[in-house]
Amino acid sequence: MNREIEICERLQEVEERISSAASASGRTRSQITLIAVTKNFPVSDIAILKGLGVNDFGENRDSEASQKASEVKARWHFQGQIQSNKLKSICTWAEVIHSLDDLRHFELIQKFAPHPLDIFLQVNLDGLEHRGGGSIQSLYPLAEKVAADSHHSLVGLMAVAPLGIDVASSFENLQGLHEAFMRDFPMATKLSAGMSADFEIALSFGATHLRIGSEIMGSRYLGR
Repeated sequence: MNREIEICERLQEVEERISSAASASGRTRSQITLIAVTKNFPVSDIAILKGLGVNDFGENRDSEASQKASEVKARWHFQGQIQSNKLKSICTWAEVIHSLDDLRHFELIQKFAPHPLDIFLQVNLDGLEHRGGGSIQSLYPLAEKVAADSHHSLVGLMAVAPLGIDVASSFENLQGLHEAFMRDFPMATKLSAGMSADFEIALSFGATHLRIGSEIMGSRYLGR
């Protein structure tokens, strides 16, 4: 199949599913941000999506993303686990950080970022450190620092559904955490949750930003 047709058909199906799930939760499609996750896929695929009206792209690795962002003008999101030695570069191409969970990393952002960033704080829903994020309690001091910054914006919370735990109950818990968080940080109205396997469930529990890769991109990887 022609790659452009393949991506177009996949995107259309995802868009229809987002619209349906948003409507079921009392929202409209315009209230949901779709982030096409393009890690391991070539710039040519990103150009196809850009031509189809997608302007938000997510990446997990700085080395791959920095090159892509230099070639395609769009709104780029970093959603991987943050490494201190990569932050200076990440700040040059990303406009949105989804995975901040450490005050030391925010201090580096303050030092290096050449432009304002929208920042999500990552909540860990399963207690496994290797998956990134912190407990909601541990994130409050960090949230206060980000919210007080005049240059960058605290926009919300992000989470990844835990492995081996019921997804719906996890996202229901996240929704409750987010509602409580907004009472202290009313500017943090966004919720980045939901990927290819669970975005409709995430939408039903208040997600505003969806990070979708394989459902749009398929299984054709960079270099094939």
